[in-house]
Amino acid sequence: MSNSGIDPITLEVVWSRLLAVTNEQQDALIRTAFSTIVRESQDLACGLFDTKGRMIAQSVSGTPGHINAMATSMRHFLTAFPPEKLAPGDVLITNDPWMTAGQINDITITTPIFRKGRMTALFANTCHSADIGGRILSAEAREVYEEGLRIPIMKLFDRGEPNTVLLQIVRANVRQPDEVVGDFYAQASCNDAGGAALIEMMDEFGLESIDSIAEEIIRRSEATVRERIRELPDGEWSSETSSDGFEEPIVIRCRVRVADDEIFIDSTGSSPQSAHGINVVLNYTHAYASFAIKAAVYPEVPHNEGSFRPVHVTAPPGSILNALDPAPVASRQAVGHFVPSAIFAALAGALPGRLMAPGADPIWLSVWRGQNPDFTFTLFQVGGTGARPTKDGLSAVGFPSGVAGVPAEVMESLSPIVMLRRELRADSGGAGAWRGGLGQLTEFTHRADGRWSVSGIVDRTKYPAPG
Repeated sequence: MSNSGIDPITLEVVWSRLLAVTNEQQDALIRTAFSTIVRESQDLACGLFDTKGRMIAQSVSGTPGHINAMATSMRHFLTAFPPEKLAPGDVLITNDPWMTAGQINDITITTPIFRKGRMTALFANTCHSADIGGRILSAEAREVYEEGLRIPIMKLFDRGEPNTVLLQIVRANVRQPDEVVGDFYAQASCNDAGGAALIEMMDEFGLESIDSIAEEIIRRSEATVRERIRELPDGEWSSETSSDGFEEPIVIRCRVRVADDEIFIDSTGSSPQSAHGINVVLNYTHAYASFAIKAAVYPEVPHNEGSFRPVHVTAPPGSILNALDPAPVASRQAVGHFVPSAIFAALAGALPGRLMAPGADPIWLSVWRGQNPDFTFTLFQVGGTGARPTKDGLSAVGFPSGVAGVPAEVMESLSPIVMLRRELRADSGGAGAWRGGLGQLTEFTHRADGRWSVSGIVDRTKYPAPG
């Protein structure tokens, strides 16, 4: 089949298959991952990109901070390794916070897919690694160098051969080498699974390339997004919210301007970048800002290169939402997860009675580490969402991240941690015509005799959700 003149029915069928392909990629990742943070919590994202690095499709699960930041990272990958420098069997890797998802624990692995000797697409995924060396995950570092091993964009596999030097360096710097390197292999393998499914689809439909199909998907998505934005009144609205911070609170200011078929989001006036590891890189700010606009204005439109184009996100360099290298960023979610609520609060002026109130926002993250036996374990606890226009908020839901909790049985079988209690906290959602979602109470203990420690990253203790 020729790529030109695609009829709408065929395009819809191919689009559905592309979604199925990315979900197959994601399923392969979850089934082969070594770590519970990927396998159980699904702190991950999977996506398909065309040969220009433009995102076409993403899997059904995954965090907005990963998938939308990954869409930006493809430009960096292709700048470092243009298509003519890639070959079958090559696999690329980085965890540079300013190149991808804004945190040194987030590993992005990208695989070019070849058919008949020609690169036809890229599959990529980003996963949180429970350990990448350095300090245990916390906000205590003063520079990114303290937060772990930083991997520039390089080859993890070169024509199918593993980069043994890199893997030896990683193994020498992490506390759980088998788990960390095992996840690397799972990430590379899931890209291969996605690539095999894509080639099978191309053979079935007689496609020589997917670039023209990608162009049409992107064009239609952009046109629909612009149409939805034009339904909003032109104008400018603003909001302000506060995070606990450390010595002083972090202020997040958001100004949203709607002009014809484009939206401009600016955070001028927000706090300067912090001396602690709660800073947010612009990639991550853009990721959650574009997610918030999609959720508020055009939830039914696929999120791809086209849906990004009408949304413009800016933040002053050196501010808390555009931190500059080498700022510490390990706990960037503690501030970055406030971005959607700040945008919703501003957009309420343009969409009265249609948006969710602010909720718990940042996940409460604890990282457990111990010896005899050796273990490193990351746990997520989440609060409730804000009240919805016609319904109560959702209880104990990881919004906006979408991460899940680890079942007690899994945690206790893989570590000395024992969960004594996990229950919804009664009356914690806030009263109103529609109450906010409930938070949760969790209680843990440790059953081994060896040394152990826990690092907690929390917020909303001084400034509760106004919703």
